[in-house]
Amino acid sequence: MADGGRSYIDHDDRFGGGQFTKKRKGRGPFRAKMYSEGPQKYRNRGNGPPNPRSRLDDDGGDIAMIDTHDTVRPRYNPYSRGGRKNDRQRDRGGSHVNTSRDPQHHPRNEARGDKGWFLVTIPHGKKYDKNWLLGLLQSSCTLPFTPVGYYCDHSRAHFYVEDSAVAKALKQISRTFTDRENFKVTILTRPCSPPEFPKFMTPEEVAYLKLCMQKRYDGALQALNMRSLRTDPDLIEHKVDVILNRETCMNAMLQIIEENVPELLSLDLSSNKLYRLDHLSQIHLKVPNLKILNLSDNLLKTEKDLDKIKSLKLEMLWLDGNPLCNNFRDQTVYISAMRERFPKLLRLDGHDLPPPITFDVETPTTLPPCKGSYLATDDIKALVLRFLQQYYACYDSEDRQGLLNIYHDEACCSLSIPSLMGQNPSRSSLGEYFNGSRNIKRLRDPGLRFKLLNHRRLKVVSFLSELPRTQHDLNSFVVDVTAQSNTLLSFVVNGVFKVEGQSNDPVRAFTRVFIAVPGADGGLLLVNDEQFIRNATTDEIRKAFATPAPTPSSSPVPALAPVPQDVVQAFSLFSQMNAEWSQKCLQDNGWDFEQAAQIFMKLKAEGKIPEVAFIK
Repeated sequence: MADGGRSYIDHDDRFGGGQFTKKRKGRGPFRAKMYSEGPQKYRNRGNGPPNPRSRLDDDGGDIAMIDTHDTVRPRYNPYSRGGRKNDRQRDRGGSHVNTSRDPQHHPRNEARGDKGWFLVTIPHGKKYDKNWLLGLLQSSCTLPFTPVGYYCDHSRAHFYVEDSAVAKALKQISRTFTDRENFKVTILTRPCSPPEFPKFMTPEEVAYLKLCMQKRYDGALQALNMRSLRTDPDLIEHKVDVILNRETCMNAMLQIIEENVPELLSLDLSSNKLYRLDHLSQIHLKVPNLKILNLSDNLLKTEKDLDKIKSLKLEMLWLDGNPLCNNFRDQTVYISAMRERFPKLLRLDGHDLPPPITFDVETPTTLPPCKGSYLATDDIKALVLRFLQQYYACYDSEDRQGLLNIYHDEACCSLSIPSLMGQNPSRSSLGEYFNGSRNIKRLRDPGLRFKLLNHRRLKVVSFLSELPRTQHDLNSFVVDVTAQSNTLLSFVVNGVFKVEGQSNDPVRAFTRVFIAVPGADGGLLLVNDEQFIRNATTDEIRKAFATPAPTPSSSPVPALAPVPQDVVQAFSLFSQMNAEWSQKCLQDNGWDFEQAAQIFMKLKAEGKIPEVAFIK
C-alpha cells in the first residue's frame, strides 16, 4: 500500500507481474526509454481525442514485459535535441547521442557547475505523499538541494532546482530505488526558464511571518529562534510557505528584524535546509550587533559559503551538521578556517576556543612618534655615521671608483625594485633600475638570479658605477644597527635621494642593508650590500631636501673655500643639530669629525647647548 491507503497494482516494473500479460517488443530489461516518459505534447497532438497510449499515464505507464528475446528497437525520443534525425542515425546502427547542445551534459557546465533552472518531473508522482517523495529524493541524491515550486499536473509531480549539477545528480538516481510497493521511481529533468515567483511576499504573508517571529523572540536575551521555520505550526495553519533559501523570504525576515529588533544579539537559523548564504550578504548592515549565529543542521557544502557573512563580528558560531564540516582533516584546520573569517570567535559548535589574538584599531588612535635611528652605543654611532658620510660622498660623486676601498674582496651586492605588474619598463619611473633588478618574485630563471648577484669587489663597483648618478639627502637617513660583534656589524639605512639628469629630479626612496667587517685602517669593509629602491611617498617627497643651506659664520676655513656639505649633513644626522650649528661645531674643531663629535657629546652632557641648536 502506498501513502494514503491507496493500492497501485497497475504500475509494476517486475517481470511477469501485474495484470497485463500481452507481449510487446522492446520491453525487456534492455528496453529503450518508455514512451510514457516523454512530454504530454508528443502523445496527444491537436484537439482530437487523446491517444490511447496516453491513458497509460494515469494507469501506470511502466508495464512489465516477459518476452526478453525480441529485437530491441529504439523508440522516438522527444527529449533528443536532434529529433528524428538522431533516430535515423541510431536506426542505421550508430549509438551516438549528441549531447553537445544539451545544457545538462555540456562539459563546460559540468566543470563549473553553472547555475540554471531545471524542471524535475516524477511520472505518477501525484500518488505519493509530497513530504515522503521529497525526503526520499533528498536522501538519495548525492548533492543537497532545495525543491522549489512543487506542484502536480495530471498524474505527474513537478518541482524546480537551480543547479545543473543537482539536475544531473537527480537524473542519475532515476529508477535506482523503489517506492513502498516496490515500484521503481522515475525522475526526468530538463532545462527550463526561471519559474515565476512573486518578487515580494504578500502583506498578509509578511504579517503572519512577523507574528511568528514575535513568538520566537526572547527579549531578555535579545535572541531570535528561527529553527525549522517552514514547519512552524502557525505558518502551516495559515498556509504560509516560508523557505529561507528564497531571496524574497530571507529579505522579508531581515527587514522585519531591522525594523523591530536591530539590536539583536543572537540568531538561530538551524535546520532550514540552507545550502547557500548569498541572501545573507547584507546581514551585517541589518543586524550590526549580532554576536551569536547558529547555522547547524543545514546543507552548506564549503567554508567559502561563509565568506558572504564574514563581515559579522561573531563570537559564537554553530556549523555542526553541515557537509562542510567533513572537509577538514582535523579540528585545528577547522578552527583556523573559521578564525580566519571571524577573528573574534570564542566558541565554535559549543566548544570554547583559545582567546583570539587581534589588533583592534577601529577606534581612532595616535601612533607613537618615530624614535629615529638606533645605533646601540656612541662608539658604534660615530663609526657608522662616519662610514656613511664617506660612502655617500663617493657614491654621489662623478666617479664611483673610490668605492673599491670600501668593499671586501669577496663582497656581494644586489639591487631590486618592486614588480612593475606588466608595466612597460621604459615608461616606469624606476625603469633605469629594471635590468639590474634581482626581484626573486619576478625572476623564475635560476641562471638569471645568479647572474644578477654581483660577486667580488671589481664586479660590485662596476655594477654600481653603471647606475644613474644620484644625490642623497643625509638628513633623511634613519639608521638601525641590527647585529654587532667584534668581527661583524650589520645595519640598515632608509632614506631618499634624487636621480640627477632627469626632468624635475624625481625623488626616490631606498632601503639598504649593509654587512661589514673591520678594515685594516680601523674603518669598515662591506661584505654584503643589498639595496631596495622604490618611489617615494608624498610625505617623503615633501620632507626631502627641506633643510636650508647653512649660513656663513666665522671659521678658520677661508671664506672662498667650499663648505663640505656632505660632512655637515653627516654631523647633523649624528648630533640632531640643525645644519648651521653642525657646521659651526665642525669649523670650531678644524673639520675633524671625531673631535667635533667628542666635544659635542661633552657639551650636551653638561647642558651647554641651547635648544635652538637642535632640529625641531
